[in-house]
Amino acid sequence: MPEWWIERGIGETRLALIDDGRIVEARIMRDGVVPAGTILQARLTSVGRNAVAIAEGQEYLLPKGAPGITEGGRLLIEVTREALGGAEPWKRPLARFSEEAPGAAPPPQGRELAWPSPTDELEPAGWSDLLDEARTGLIAFPGGELRVSLTPAMTLIDIDGHLPPAELAVAGARAAAVAIRRHGIAGSIGIDLPTAGNKGARQAAAEAVDTILPQPFERTAVNGFGFLQIVRPRRHASLFELAADRGAFEALALVRRAGREVGATRLAAHPSVIAVLERNRDWLARLARQVGGHVTLRADASLAMSGGHAEPA
Repeated sequence: MPEWWIERGIGETRLALIDDGRIVEARIMRDGVVPAGTILQARLTSVGRNAVAIAEGQEYLLPKGAPGITEGGRLLIEVTREALGGAEPWKRPLARFSEEAPGAAPPPQGRELAWPSPTDELEPAGWSDLLDEARTGLIAFPGGELRVSLTPAMTLIDIDGHLPPAELAVAGARAAAVAIRRHGIAGSIGIDLPTAGNKGARQAAAEAVDTILPQPFERTAVNGFGFLQIVRPRRHASLFELAADRGAFEALALVRRAGREVGATRLAAHPSVIAVLERNRDWLARLARQVGGHVTLRADASLAMSGGHAEPA
């Protein structure tokens, strides 16, 4: 039976839904990001269709407004979409008027993993593969490959391969649905399938999405050019969106790997990754307590962004 595993690390909490030993759905919750479902006390700073409220120093858009509340008035809001960061740091989080008491969002429930531990329990389930998919946007499947791209309007998934077009359309649609769930892709999603020559193949591709992707979502039919659009509720950033901020993404991945070191440790990484670590000295302080020794940094421009490593200091 699928089970959520929860790993509370430095700077982030990692959640993975494990089914038959593999990650079928994952999420990274960054420290400092107010989770969807949190109810906050706020002050309305703008009214009308583009209503804005401010809570704890963060502005929230209220698409449905705040009926009965005048500008400057106090109100309670529920966070409905978290600050996305990553590829869209300029997008403000969303909220709605609430009559519930202020409170934190329900915490994630599941099996709590020790971190660090003598063995990496997430790795056999495919954690490194998951991060590689997020950072490259490339996901292989039997007979083809997905290429995931972020745009301001939607997340696009292009499908290519060597199977006959009708077979590739169905296999690609199935793989795309798996990737959407696995990486937490939401909002507007476009899937560019191979042009299938008949209506039956297009319908089979759409049904493959319906079979794999859990509700709630809406979709169009596959049109004659092989395009299918899906819309899912968007409550937080996908792994692809987080990976778009490569410096932070790789810095936190490096801190996770370094957590199993013992004693004084030096983190060697690309200068962009080192810059993120230098701005987050609290991560380094927590890591130092974890490994039981001082943590220092070494910038190395010859290293790939994902090539950072820990070494004895």
